[in-house]
This record gives sequence, C-alpha cells and structure tokens, in this order.
Amino acid sequence: MVVRSAKARGLCLLEFVSVYSRYQSQLNKVEKRLQFEVASVQQDIHSAASTLLTAGGKRIRPLFTLICSQLGKPHQYWDEIERVACALELIHMATLVHDDVIDHADLRRGSPTVRSRYGNLAAMYVGDYLFAKAISLLSGIQNARVHFELSNAIVKLCKGEIEQIRDLFNWDQTLHNYLRRIERKTALLISVSCSLGAIVSDAPERDIYLLRKFGYWTGMAFQVIDDVLDFSGEQSTVGKPVAGDLRQGNLTLPTLLARRKSDGKRLMKLVRPEMTATDADEAIDIVRQSGCIEEARNFAKLCMEKAIVYLDQITDLDSRNELQIVAQFVNERLF
Repeated sequence: MVVRSAKARGLCLLEFVSVYSRYQSQLNKVEKRLQFEVASVQQDIHSAASTLLTAGGKRIRPLFTLICSQLGKPHQYWDEIERVACALELIHMATLVHDDVIDHADLRRGSPTVRSRYGNLAAMYVGDYLFAKAISLLSGIQNARVHFELSNAIVKLCKGEIEQIRDLFNWDQTLHNYLRRIERKTALLISVSCSLGAIVSDAPERDIYLLRKFGYWTGMAFQVIDDVLDFSGEQSTVGKPVAGDLRQGNLTLPTLLARRKSDGKRLMKLVRPEMTATDADEAIDIVRQSGCIEEARNFAKLCMEKAIVYLDQITDLDSRNELQIVAQFVNERLF
C-alpha cells in the first residue's frame, strides 16, 4: 500500500460515507436500541451514559457487524444481529469510560468526559453499568458460541487494560508487549464485531473464519493509527489533547520506535513519572522528528495488507468491497 494523496483520501472518505449511508436505516435502529438500553431510573447513571452516547462516534463496530451479517441470512436473524451490534458498542463505550479514568482525560471527541463531569468513582460505575447492560442484552441470544467468543474477548480486553497500567513509563517493555496490549485492547473487539455478525446470521463457517482474521488485522491497524494520530493530529480534529498518551506515560509504537534512534537515551530520561510539562514537550518533539511516526503508519499499512489477504478470499463481492472501503477509511482517517 502506498501513501495516498489528499485527493485520494478525500475519495476514500466519500466511499466510506456511501457505505455508511447504505446501512443508515439499520444503524438508526441500533442507535435507538442503544438509547433504550442506557436508560436508567437512576438519574445520574442515565445522564452520564446518555452524555457518552450523544457525544457521537463512528459506530465502526456495529457497522462491521451489519456488513458481515450480509454473508448469512440477515433478514431472518435481525434481532440477534441488532443485539450483537448494540452490545459491542456498549462494551466499547464502557472501555472508553474506564480509559478516561485511567488517563485522567478531560476531553473525548471534543466533549467533556464522563469522569470530568461526574468524577472518577461515578465514571467507573457507569462503565460497569454499560458492561452489565451489554451482557443483559446478549442473554437473549441462545447461541453459546456467541457468548464464548465475546466473553473470551472481554477477558483479554481487561488483561490488556491491566497491562497498560502496569507498563506506564516502563521502558523495559518490548514491541511484543505493545502488540499484545493493542491486540487485547482493540483488535479482538473489532475481530468479534466481524465474526459475531456472521455467526448470528448463520454465515458459512469459512466466511466466519476469514472475517475473524480480517477484523483482527484491521483492529491492529486501527489502534496503531490511533497512536499515530495522538502525535500527528490536531486537538480540534482528534477531539482530545495531542500526545496525551506520552504525557500519561503510555508508551505507544511511535515512542517505542523512537527510543532506538540517536536521541533515544534523552527521550527515556525525559519520559518518567516525575516528568514536567517542559520535559513532555521536548519528548514529543523528539518523537515527531525521529521519523518513527511514519514508521508506525507503515506498520499499520502492513496490518491492513494482512487484513486484505483474508478479505480477498471472501466470495461475496458486495460485502468484500464494503469491508475494504471501511478498512481503508480506518487506515487513512485523520480523526
């Protein structure tokens, strides 16, 4: 995959919007179901969850679920598909709330986070509430395979969150540690978004396998691009402070690659628990000037190439094209 021009990226966005519009009516149903599920008689929980829901988001995981369900019998299994799509978004929302507490984040998608509005304790319970609602929603699905795959992903997701906390400011971690962490934090949830959409719609077993692998590598690229945008994006576009990960001691791929460069020793001295704002600014400049942001972006492209290898084996051309467009958008987005 080559670096594409601004015009090509604009075309990519238009193609994504076109795919999105094809599923707009189904996504609207998912959105209404989400609003119903986050409702609570406890006013603080209802207000906090609704704030998070109305803050927006691209609903990428439900979109993957809807597209992948087309390889089976979507009209016959709509209720199950909707439940899976909603549950996956609720789980994703819960992880965002918990992440913001861990990262002491005040902004997400340009809006105040739940923790900044209601405090850390309330935010943790809101995240737990969203997890519980997702599990309750899935209880209406009788297929044990759905529960096995998703519960396994959630267990690993929690392990990934714990590993991230453990590795804050840890320069001894390897690239393998980082890759395992983003697999657990991001890739597996996108992977099951694809595979479960196909499973509940009774798609062929081979397609389920291919979609699971496609989703995994797309998810790996998704998180690496997030880590790239943390350094290269604008706060007004990304919706949160730039280089927030480094300031919190979360060493992502661009930073871990930069430690191998000529200014690596200086970088490691700067990024420490007692790091000052001036130290952080200097460290950010070192990463930006190291060339490692582009190296990380190239790694994301390699992940996408792996995803496309699996996608190209799917015989349904319409679904394959739609998934490739969404995956391309993930790889080239600016937000």
